[in-house]
Amino acid sequence: MTPNDDLRAELAGVAASLRAYLEVQADAGTTGIPRRRPPAPGAALAPAPALALAPALAPAPPSPPRRSLPQLAAEVASCTRCALHATRTQTVFSRGNPEAALCFVGEAPGADEDAQGLPFVGRAGQLLDKMIAAMGLSPERDAYVCNIIKCRPPGNRRPEPEETLACIPYLHEQLAAVKPKVIVAMGNTAVSTLLNTKIGISKLRGQWKLYNGTTLVMPTYHPSYLLRPSPQQIDAKRQAWEDLQAVMRELDIPLKRPQAKSPPKGGGEA
Repeated sequence: MTPNDDLRAELAGVAASLRAYLEVQADAGTTGIPRRRPPAPGAALAPAPALALAPALAPAPPSPPRRSLPQLAAEVASCTRCALHATRTQTVFSRGNPEAALCFVGEAPGADEDAQGLPFVGRAGQLLDKMIAAMGLSPERDAYVCNIIKCRPPGNRRPEPEETLACIPYLHEQLAAVKPKVIVAMGNTAVSTLLNTKIGISKLRGQWKLYNGTTLVMPTYHPSYLLRPSPQQIDAKRQAWEDLQAVMRELDIPLKRPQAKSPPKGGGEA
């Protein structure tokens, strides 16, 4: 087939299509093909219709101003969100330095804390202070201490889920104000609440996690567990100290090396 044959075939196709179109228009009563008339000389062109503009978005409402820690503590003191308010002596908000880079979060106040209004002031608190001091830090100056729950559960029982749900917004606001660099979550309740997990502390301890996707969390044992006599007590204390050493490395706190004991005087070699 020559190029002329290709051209003839293409023209025949166009003619057939045009014939079919005219037949359809004739069946519909159309007597001609409409043409677009050119504008008259000098006639002004009609302006194009204006595009409808989407309404401007209303500015987002300003976020409520963040309350200061004293303001938050005052609200906690009058809280009645759960049944624990009926049995508490007073609420337990925090102790330590809110400007510290290190925050310790426990479970809930005990009897001593309920009486004094401060977290970790009983035997577990005394051990916690020793642990902080072993890190080369001051419990008052270099750490901020608080709990998941601000009221003592009767009999020092574990907080109920509805009690945690009612109280946890206070802790979230508290931590947002303190902005610690590292949180040490002590015990199952603190770890499961902060990390929203059901994995037990024995499997999570010693592993860096994130709170709210931003703040480093080191899960470790609660001091009250370390005080409880058990076959695992020695290993648990060693593991807790390893966890705190990881925190020290993260915060660039020098690790203390154990000092060698001096030989007994006048001993000489055996």
